[in-house]
Amino acid sequence: MLLRPEKSCDEESIFAVNAAAFETDAEARLVDMLRSDKDLLFSHVAEKNGAIIGHIALSPMDAIADQQPIRALGLGPVAVSPELQHDGIGSHLVRTAIKWAKAQDWQLIILLGNPRYYSRFGFSVEDAKPFDSPFAGPYFQALWLDETVQKPQSGRAEYAPAFGRL
Repeated sequence: MLLRPEKSCDEESIFAVNAAAFETDAEARLVDMLRSDKDLLFSHVAEKNGAIIGHIALSPMDAIADQQPIRALGLGPVAVSPELQHDGIGSHLVRTAIKWAKAQDWQLIILLGNPRYYSRFGFSVEDAKPFDSPFAGPYFQALWLDETVQKPQSGRAEYAPAFGRL
């Protein structure tokens, strides 16, 4: 399996893997909208035998913690072909995205997802609680990448505009 940045020739395959991995094609359309808006900062695929079998995206967020702007990313969607789910492909994609974000000096990653799955990477519902967001709730999670930042008492986190247009 090869993990690599997306290429323009991958767009149809990325749409297909996202549409297959979820109940609707909303996540696939979201990736296309993020790309169109130039908000797809990190878009990597998992490739096996020349076929796209997984995809992950990171997009910028407008975030404030205790009235100070912070460099935050929204993670998602993460998609793996249904027949290959539970083979560790999604985990490899998430770890690659986290590593990239740290190397680029991002401070925080926020996502919506299953806490049982994402807690293995350090994401926490508790760390996301200070952030006001229309997506706040039991699946809203955060991972602090900058360990020197004091965890805020209050904040705001807004996903890229494409999320609101879904």
